[in-house]
This record gives sequence, structure tokens and C-alpha cells, in this order.
Amino acid sequence: MLVNKSVINDIKTIITQSKDNAIRAVDHQRTLMYWNIGKRIFEEEQQGKDRADYGKYLTQYIAKELEPEYGSGYSKRQVELFRQFYRTFPIANALRSQLSWTQYKSLVRIDNEDKREFYIGETVKNNWTSRQLERQIYSSLYERLLLSNDKESVLAIAKNEKQPSDAKAIIKDPMFLEFLGLKREASYYERDLENVIITHLQDFLLELGNGFSFVARQKRMHIEGDEFFADLIFYNRLLQCFVIIEIKTHKLTHQDIGQLQMYVNYYDRIEKLPRENSTIGILLCANKNDAVVRFTLPENQKQIVASQYELYLPTEEQLLDEVSKELESFEDKGDENNTNTQ
Repeated sequence: MLVNKSVINDIKTIITQSKDNAIRAVDHQRTLMYWNIGKRIFEEEQQGKDRADYGKYLTQYIAKELEPEYGSGYSKRQVELFRQFYRTFPIANALRSQLSWTQYKSLVRIDNEDKREFYIGETVKNNWTSRQLERQIYSSLYERLLLSNDKESVLAIAKNEKQPSDAKAIIKDPMFLEFLGLKREASYYERDLENVIITHLQDFLLELGNGFSFVARQKRMHIEGDEFFADLIFYNRLLQCFVIIEIKTHKLTHQDIGQLQMYVNYYDRIEKLPRENSTIGILLCANKNDAVVRFTLPENQKQIVASQYELYLPTEEQLLDEVSKELESFEDKGDENNTNTQ
């Protein structure tokens, strides 16, 4: 008797999903347990006359009593983390069941509330693992998006309150490719960089941002007897368009921009469906001159984006410094416009 093999696949899916749900439920209960411990510590701490000294004594005393019986998960450092967890998230109903305790530990370390809400929204929306969340925090994703967007838009997109309307809303500049394991002092051919990106495609998709899926590499285009090859083709379901990435290991030139513009035009006229939006081109380059990009392309165009790649992660201070410079630049331009209109 023949049995439909799909029934086995369906049962396996049910088993896997049930196990995953059980693990998430247990982890959420653990998170709530730590929250309640933190709340009880905080309440007791507030009764102390000298709260700073009493707080230190209290967490040390609690750890001394709990650790021998319950293990290293209740060390002084962990007990202090429980207290900080409650102070950062004082409303139990606001805790997300989609987030694990490991992810909450990463979020507690973020002092800025807007920044923390951004990472919560992105983690839930994209189902990030703990490792992926850590990487995005460590790579200063929030600050990088602020370089080309206002804070309100960044937060609204993260919380699904707003859909991105153009490429700059989700494409980061610079892009950090430290996961490729390449040395920044060395020189590489464009094909070398392309190959290692394909090898680390999952990490590259995470760095690209929301809604990207891989379509092709070295995509052949026939144009009246001539052949051209686009390095990488992606599709973005949020923007509903193709995204062409050209890799340049040298400083960006106007010829590079013209080449990518031709590829974008080809896709718009040959590959794009009527219901889809205009194709976006990303020049991923080792070095760029924003003025060259600006003067090569028409004003107010939104299809070509230049993003510089870095093979190492900067410090958060370096990114914040870049954000400050960008804000100062916007303010200077605003002052110039006001002066010209007077």
C-alpha cells in the first residue's frame, strides 16, 4: 500500500514546531522569573536608608545565599543584571515572548531608549537569533541608518509602522563586511570579494538589511551583440524591486556609476514587471567621493546608491562622531538655504 510521503514531512514539521514553541515558552518563563527577581530586589533596595551602599550589600548578600544552591546563574553579577533588567523594562506586560533571555541581556546594556526600541523592533520583525542581534548592535546598525535617515523614520520602519519608500531607508553606508575574514591591509580583486560574499551569503543578507533575497551572480545581459555581467542581483520584497550590486575594490569613478546606471536601465526595461518598482543599483566600493556621485547622476534620483564597504568594525564612538558630522552638515545646509531665501 502506497502512503503519501507528504504526511511524514507534515508530521516532522509539527514535531519541530512544537519543540520550538516549548523551548520558547520555557525561555519566556525564565525571563519572567528573572524579571520578578529583579523587581523584588529593587523593591527591597528602595527601603534602604543609603540606597547605593545598601544596594551593593543586598545583591552581594542575595548571591551569597542563592549561588551555592542554584549555581553560577545566581552570581553577584547575574543578580545585579536581574535588577537592571527590571529597571530597564519595568512593565511585565511589555516583555516580548519572541525575545529570549540572551537577547534581553544584550538589550539591557543599551542606555538609549530609542536605540533599544529600534533593536527590539528589528529583532522581532526579522526573527534575529541572539548572535545576529549581538552582531547588529556591535556593528552600530542604528547609528549607520541615522547617517542617511531621520530618527523618526528609522524607528517607524523598525516597528512596522511605516514601509521604506526608497533605498536609503534600508541600505547602510558604510557596510561592514568583517564576517568575510579579509585583511583590510591586503588588496583584492573584485571577483575575490564576490566569491567570499557568496560563501558568506547569509551574513551578507543580514548586513544588507530587511527584505533581501538572492537572485543571481554574474548575470549575463545581451545588448545588441555585446555581453555584460552584473556582479550580484537581489530582490527586495519591501521595496518590491530588483537590486543590482556592483563591487568595486578601487575608489569609485564616474565610469563605474555610468556602468551601473546602464545595468539598472536594462533591468527596468527588460526584466522588471509592470507591477514592480524601479530597479535600484548599489555601488559597493572601497572608497567613494559623494560629490562625484552627486554630479554624475541627475538631481533627486533615488535609483543609484553608493555604499563604502569596510572590512572591520569601528567603535561606537567613531560611528557617533560620523552621525554628529552628518547632522552638522544638514544644519549648515539649512542655514545656507535660509540665508539664500532672505
